[in-house]
Amino acid sequence: MPTRSAKADWQGEFKRGGGSVSTETGVLDAQYNFSGRFESGSGTNPEELLAASHASCFTMALSVGLTQAGNPPESLATEAKVTVDQVDGGFGITKIHLSVTGKVPGLDAAGFEEAAQGAKANCPLSKALASVPEITLETSFEA
Repeated sequence: MPTRSAKADWQGEFKRGGGSVSTETGVLDAQYNFSGRFESGSGTNPEELLAASHASCFTMALSVGLTQAGNPPESLATEAKVTVDQVDGGFGITKIHLSVTGKVPGLDAAGFEEAAQGAKANCPLSKALASVPEITLETSFEA
């Protein structure tokens, strides 16, 4: 399996400085800074990038699980919300909420919920994020 990479740089002090983050594929080349992370400023932030990563990993894992069970999805859409809070004199990710909507022919809502819970437990990013105190899942099934 391949190893993927990204780069980040930073100039200046914490509240007034800033940096850029990019991926090896070039699909991401964005600015980040204090105000984009802790206020309503422009630029991306680590939590937003983590949310995108977790949503895409979970959705792919759900697609694999459904397909392997004989119910390939017609469509899946996932939103991830990552919460960062002040904890123990610093900051930490305290919650991730995944919300997925799926249209899966031949499956009912209970079967979709079960498959989604399996994907939540087993996608590589969920496993890597096991230290997050709360990872929740909400499912919505389109018949």
